[in-house]
Amino acid sequence: MADAIDNLKAGSGLSEEDIPVLLAALLSGSRRVERVPLSCCAVWIKRYGTERTSRWIVLQRMIANLIGAPFLRPSPVLDDEAMADREIRRSRQFSDNGIPTAPIIYASGSAVVFGDVGFTVGQQLKALARQDPKAHDELLVLCATELGRLHAKGLCHGRPFPRDMFVRDSRIGFMDFEEEPDSVMPLATAQARDIWLLFLQLASRARLGKETHDRAFEAWSAAAPAAAVAELRKLTGFLGAFLWLARLIGRVHMGSDLRQFIMATSYLKHAS
Repeated sequence: MADAIDNLKAGSGLSEEDIPVLLAALLSGSRRVERVPLSCCAVWIKRYGTERTSRWIVLQRMIANLIGAPFLRPSPVLDDEAMADREIRRSRQFSDNGIPTAPIIYASGSAVVFGDVGFTVGQQLKALARQDPKAHDELLVLCATELGRLHAKGLCHGRPFPRDMFVRDSRIGFMDFEEEPDSVMPLATAQARDIWLLFLQLASRARLGKETHDRAFEAWSAAAPAAAVAELRKLTGFLGAFLWLARLIGRVHMGSDLRQFIMATSYLKHAS
């Protein structure tokens, strides 16, 4: 306990009164993600190992290898402390490349404490959807633009959803670095999967439809490596073969996930 207090005093920048509050939350809490209000600000505790490994991950890996679709491979499942270490390492990698990330306040074992970054892009989009459709779609285009820029720096995110992004000084920041897809597939494939995953959200959210789709794709492809664009053609070519089945299922029940798959894959298949 004394060592933890000393480490927090030395590196966190927290006040004397906030340190015991944070330590108490670290010791007593059990939720995977927990917001802790302090006198100076709010911080977020993220704990690893609070959820069981899904059987789907094992099945997903088997299917990916069986049908030769590397973009389906899940990131390696590590022990709790290794998962925390991976998130810290990847967060610092992004930060070192000039990409905004959530500040790391403290880390201990399988728990990491992050500084608050304000409203996520997902929250901002929800607020803008009815109030200002143009600003809403500008934010979507900015997400695609910044994703292309980080791809140009030889990086990939693994789960570039609006809920894992924030805005800082007119730049898109990224958080949640649990995934490491480029450890199980070529980097270009991981980058192509990134933009497909973003379009799963973007294609269905865009208030101005194809105009926004076009602008977002052009912004990403203008910055992204040529290899990632080429891999996207392969990815959407593969997934496009299943569109007929998705549309057939959609006639019976069109859930939101299926709708996102059809819209994103149809658009990117023709755009790329």
